[in-house]
Amino acid sequence: MTLPEKFKVHVITLSDRAYRGGYADLSGPAVVKYVRYAMAAAGWSCEIRQTILPDEAVALRAALMEAPAADLIITTGGTGIGPRDVTPDVMRPLLTKEIPGIMEQIRIKYGTKNPKALLSRSVAGAIGNTLIYALPGSVKAVHEYMAEIVKTMEHTFYMLYGIDIHDKGKRQ
Repeated sequence: MTLPEKFKVHVITLSDRAYRGGYADLSGPAVVKYVRYAMAAAGWSCEIRQTILPDEAVALRAALMEAPAADLIITTGGTGIGPRDVTPDVMRPLLTKEIPGIMEQIRIKYGTKNPKALLSRSVAGAIGNTLIYALPGSVKAVHEYMAEIVKTMEHTFYMLYGIDIHDKGKRQ
């Protein structure tokens, strides 16, 4: 299996206020900057689509069911414990493989400085060959999470596609 020639990325912001137009989405654009950086650092090209959805399970599930059309989906928002925070609850049953370690590490790293960070229920994993991350909705949290995620993104794609990067002849 080879990596895509051009990665298709979908950044989804879940926010009732931003969806209604009463609040500018700042976290989605922050995710886009990190993804562009990580893709460029790996020497990959990408096209990025951004969507703003209300905090509703049905809308998110419909967007995630399009996973085969994307190589990477990153959501921002809806990972807390509030009544409308549904992102992990919708995402987790769709995952074919969960990657708990990265989110656990992020919660521990930032939770030692800010215990409120430990309330995030963020998840990471794959739906088939689509890599998927659920991030909190604050811009500060996006910076913290993405700073850690980009460190492993290239290797994660190689693993997801079954490419042994230790054998230089197989690297695609």
